[in-house]
Amino acid sequence: MTDTPATAAADADAAPISSLSFEAAMGELENIVRHLESGDVSLEKSVALYERGHALRLHCEARLAAAQARIEQVSLGGDGQAAGTTPFGES
Repeated sequence: MTDTPATAAADADAAPISSLSFEAAMGELENIVRHLESGDVSLEKSVALYERGHALRLHCEARLAAAQARIEQVSLGGDGQAAGTTPFGES
């Protein structure tokens, strides 16, 4: 259960989470989960991966919340025509 040189190099090149798009952060989070599930990392490395994964999850949640806040829902009038918009989740 040792870390490979490639894994150590990847850690040094890890992008700041705040600069990642939702898709990039989700992809990295999925890779972290696969890596942790493999059981092929040291305890110290597992803790570091978990911490980054947690930060990535929070970043993804924030990006989703921001996107959801920008979405407007079209409301229809009695005649079936668009009558206006309301923020997502409100009726």
